[in-house]
Amino acid sequence: MSRLSRRTVLRGLGTALALPLLESVHPRVARGEEPAAPPRRLAFLFVPNGVDSTSWTPKGEGAAFELSPILAPLGPVKDDLLILSGLTLNTARANGDGPGDHARSSAAFLTGCQPRKTAGADIRVGVSVDQVAAARRGRETSLPSLELGTEPARQSGSCDSGYSCAYSSSISWRTPHTPMGKEIHPRLAFERLFSFGGGTGEAAERRRAQRRSILDLVRDDARRLHRRLGGTDRLKLDEYLAAVRQLERRIERAERTSAAAEGPPEALPKDHREHVRLLLDVSVLAFRSDLTRVLTFMFANEGSNRSYPFLGVKGGHHQISHHGKDEQKVRSIRAINRFHTSQLSYFLQALKAAPEGEGSLLDHSMVVYGSGIREGNRHDHHDLPIVLAGRGGGTLSPGRHVRYPKETPLCNLYLSLLDRFGADVPRFGDSTGRLAHLDA
Repeated sequence: MSRLSRRTVLRGLGTALALPLLESVHPRVARGEEPAAPPRRLAFLFVPNGVDSTSWTPKGEGAAFELSPILAPLGPVKDDLLILSGLTLNTARANGDGPGDHARSSAAFLTGCQPRKTAGADIRVGVSVDQVAAARRGRETSLPSLELGTEPARQSGSCDSGYSCAYSSSISWRTPHTPMGKEIHPRLAFERLFSFGGGTGEAAERRRAQRRSILDLVRDDARRLHRRLGGTDRLKLDEYLAAVRQLERRIERAERTSAAAEGPPEALPKDHREHVRLLLDVSVLAFRSDLTRVLTFMFANEGSNRSYPFLGVKGGHHQISHHGKDEQKVRSIRAINRFHTSQLSYFLQALKAAPEGEGSLLDHSMVVYGSGIREGNRHDHHDLPIVLAGRGGGTLSPGRHVRYPKETPLCNLYLSLLDRFGADVPRFGDSTGRLAHLDA
């Protein structure tokens, strides 16, 4: 390592381990100037099948609001939240196309466009907001964007009333005809961040066979860097490397206990809870190391009928979302909803615990969580369950519940976030303007 830069990278055989921003080695700091402001980040987390609407909306508006039963797991980060009520995804409605609300809701969630009803290869919807952001700012990072999920994407076949499976399993679209592939294997996601060639090259295979940590390959470079850092940055480096190694070990442990442990090294974790958290931790590391500033995560594909036995829930998610007001099924939906918001809370707390500049990663992020369906039992697309977390580098004023007029487009929110991300466009999807009341 001949010189230090703000974006420091430790290198080893087949490996490039990017590090958090080290302010003490920034050229401006060396000249006695103030360092540049930390970058802003965008994340979109999608949940399928809507929510139990009777247990979602908070009591009260403005700063004097109480978290609802479903949102209660977000208590530790309440002051970092904007709960946005009244937003609508009109392009997820039939609008003359008949049934297929699940496929439309995921296809339209980040595009704001009505998908073409087809189960063939002639799919079409629109470019998603994350890819608009990546196209304008993605050159500033190694990965323009990162797409993750827990269930595989399907590009063919009909998954919902004549709509292609591509619509149900994708929320990120690079072009109107091309969904972005998402990574569902924690090991491959991890190695995509920290290995040349996405962890699939000869060096990565040899490292796996020898059971060597990525940190083993960059140890010499890390030692040289450590000697050149100030005390604060040494602690920051040590803590970060420990977090990388901890995640690596958890991935290894999940693979060993997987039902497919005898299969490929990137076998999916058997425990769905650990699967979700491993991918969320990969997301946090991707933001901490500034390898990407744009992220999408699908907790499951739209219409997913995944079971949640660890919650004591009987039946599949999609099946019981059509509860017909059966109280047992409603309780089961609430349990699934709370599980998802507890994972959101886990992610936000991890971002908040990661220092950056004068604040935290969460302070410099904008995290959207929600669904393109409000109530799975009715397949409605108004008053969606939407949470916006983070402070957007000081451009958002969280800690409030904001209610918007009926039929306010969800895309108005995206237009406002693109402005704050530095990727402003005149309009997006079915937007009618910027969303008010996001700042103080």
